[in-house]
Amino acid sequence: MAAPAPDPADASPHAFPDGGTWRTEIPSCEGPEAVATVLREAASLDVPVHRISQGSGVWMLTDAEITEMAGACAERHIELCLFTGPRGTWDVGAATRSGSGGGGLRARGHDAVAGCVEDALRATRLGVRCLLVADEGVLWVLHRLRARGELPADTTLKVSALIGPVNPAAYSVYERLGADSLNIPSDLTLQHLTEIRRLSAAPMDFYLEAPDDLGGYVRMYEAAELIRRGAPLYLKFGLSKAPGIYPYGAHLRDVTLETARERVRRGRLALDLLARLGADGGMSPLGSRLPGELQRFPLPERN
Repeated sequence: MAAPAPDPADASPHAFPDGGTWRTEIPSCEGPEAVATVLREAASLDVPVHRISQGSGVWMLTDAEITEMAGACAERHIELCLFTGPRGTWDVGAATRSGSGGGGLRARGHDAVAGCVEDALRATRLGVRCLLVADEGVLWVLHRLRARGELPADTTLKVSALIGPVNPAAYSVYERLGADSLNIPSDLTLQHLTEIRRLSAAPMDFYLEAPDDLGGYVRMYEAAELIRRGAPLYLKFGLSKAPGIYPYGAHLRDVTLETARERVRRGRLALDLLARLGADGGMSPLGSRLPGELQRFPLPERN
């Protein structure tokens, strides 16, 4: 029995400014050696990469390491995204270790916000143009700094999956606070994506395979439908059944490099599946990174 034809009303009407409907991202690349591993494996397996992201944070990298990572990505016209600053799950507050999870990754107090800002200023001075954020207040502060020219105008701000919005109203609020792409939890349904797209055109980041601490979902067979409903969308090639590596250090080197290689292979599997389904068209040109014009809250006047 043939499956029913997709309902055109479910399709996203939006795209990236280059006309593409999807891009690719390799997450959890914790340092120059992991980035180099991803670049080699992507060349070997012919996996196009638009963005490489890191999860431990700017503060866990030296200036030389950031410069090396930014340079390697810039040579290949790949966007490098680094996580900003202190986060609640590594702080001294006990609530994040309670059953409720407390405030999660959010920045606890003024000093934590200031640490995130310092990370952002330092990373952009070293050539990074994409910052990963896990706090609404930090997002708004960084957006205001960008609008005032204290961060480069072409800096993009990306919302972490660990605070990702789960409904259209919340998604729209993050967009208006300055988000240029937003991770949403991988357990949202296809209908949820359609609902978000009726309200917002901001690019969506979606773990096609989610790490275990995000549920471990593997939704590879839905890739074509995720693109159709969620465009503009970043396909993120995560990895389930892999140990956590944040915050990264040399003691985790072997597992970090092995999982980096496997994330690229997962990308190849997803791209092959899209090709078999005849759904591999519409990818943004390599080197594309900007989100297009988005909706923002009015900025307060400076005193």
